[in-house]
Amino acid sequence: MAPNAREVTVGESVTFDVVELGLLQALQLDGRAALSRIAHRLGASERTVGRRYSRLRTLGLRVVGQAVPARLGMTRWLLRIHCAPDSAGSVAQALARRPDTSWISLTSGGTELYCALTTSTPHERDALLLETLPRTPRLTGVGAHCLLHLFTGITSTWYAHGVPFGPAPTDEDGIPLPASERPGHPEPLALDATDRALLTELAKDGRAGLPELAAATGRSPSSVQRHLERLRTQGALGFSVDFAPRHLGYHLMTHLWLRVAPGDVSAAGRALATHPEIAFAAATTGPHNLVATGVFRGGHDLHHYLDHRIGSLPGIQAVETAPILREVKRLTTGT
Repeated sequence: MAPNAREVTVGESVTFDVVELGLLQALQLDGRAALSRIAHRLGASERTVGRRYSRLRTLGLRVVGQAVPARLGMTRWLLRIHCAPDSAGSVAQALARRPDTSWISLTSGGTELYCALTTSTPHERDALLLETLPRTPRLTGVGAHCLLHLFTGITSTWYAHGVPFGPAPTDEDGIPLPASERPGHPEPLALDATDRALLTELAKDGRAGLPELAAATGRSPSSVQRHLERLRTQGALGFSVDFAPRHLGYHLMTHLWLRVAPGDVSAAGRALATHPEIAFAAATTGPHNLVATGVFRGGHDLHHYLDHRIGSLPGIQAVETAPILREVKRLTTGT
């Protein structure tokens, strides 16, 4: 049977063939992989893969280039903002307009916001946390948690590895490595104007071609290619696949706050990173020293995960769950 002839129903109303599922996996492993190379790997024609890619795009598929904050000397924060019931929407929209926010979700009956924020300097941090937010009306509380160490990749929108996408890069023990943790780059990488322009364009479309990137940056395609390769090989640029989990049958996303015995944080975080349910996991400051985001088919799967997977992690003392009601902003940030 030809690879594009068999279909697999993974969601409630969307059916994907094996070429489409393989294409999602290939893009997760390399967001800029040429369709011709993906077609060869899948044993399908380039024309078939192109049609499947176009269909996935109509369903919302995006590939987004993202700077790796730790590699550029930047700090990533997770804000936990409590609002009056009638103000959460307006606060979320105001935060979404900021170029330094990358991901905002609404949880807890619509009164709590989670906001991923990247700052380059203490001044940027203080301007938001000590000036802007305290003057915002209808806020009832703000918690700012500095992300100390990422155990998964740079995004929290979908699986970093696992079903249905396959393995992420791993270390010698087989543990997935986030881009910022891949060895060989101890010092922050300095960016020039071309690098910054490239990051801006790739944040809009991670698969933009060299001619488009050259036109946007005012550089030649060969120069753009050199800059692109430098950013990637130096661990400063990663690519994320943004595809709504509901299309694949996953209808519940939730934040997990874990309090772990201090000596077990790294072991628990590394174990979380091997779970296919976990899209994001990081060590953080605050009363909970480990935060994660999980993707599940529904409440039964979440209950099973908490009961059988979380409970077996080393040093777990307490777990708090915060189901996501709505994602306000995904996968965009300024550099």
